Amino acid sequence: MSSATVASILLSSTDPDRLGIWYAAALAPADDARIGDYRMLRYGDFYLMIDQRDDVGPANPEPGRMILNFDVDDARSVVARLDAMGVSWLAPLEDRDGSLFATAIDPDGNYVQIIQISPEHQAELAAERA
Repeated sequence: MSSATVASILLSSTDPDRLGIWYAAALAPADDARIGDYRMLRYGDFYLMIDQRDDVGPANPEPGRMILNFDVDDARSVVARLDAMGVSWLAPLEDRDGSLFATAIDPDGNYVQIIQISPEHQAELAAERA
């Protein structure tokens, strides 16, 4: 049996330009390109693809179904940048045993979690995987 890899996610919007601009400003991608009708934002080996669809509304009615998790090196600076952008927070930045978590709401109502895992927790996770 072959293995599968999750390489991207597609966010559809009634206003993909607004959404793409927001993600590019909020969470500086390694690459930001347009390919056909798609905006492709690369974060590490993962692509956030944004397009327009006629079968979605202007706001996500059930944003808790899928939460985009972004691992960051400096959660406090990302939160400060998002604050400067006027973001709404579902959950403000909090320290959970040395790791930092916050959940923002993007312009379409999707939940975007900012995560900075402490070095100690990273070591524990690596040891559990081994």
